[in-house]
Amino acid sequence: MKDVRLDPEEESTYECFGCGTVVSASAPGTCPDCGADMRNRRTPIE
Repeated sequence: MKDVRLDPEEESTYECFGCGTVVSASAPGTCPDCGADMRNRRTPIE
C-alpha cells in the first residue's frame, strides 16, 4: 500500500453523512443540500 500525498488545494470527492450527496470541492464543510457534515471519500472510516 502506498501513502497518498494530500494537497489541501486539490479538489476531492466529499460525501454527506446525512443524505449521501456527493460533491467535488476543496473542503466544502457542510452539505449544500441538507447542511450535515461532509467527509472526504479518500479518507477511510474505521
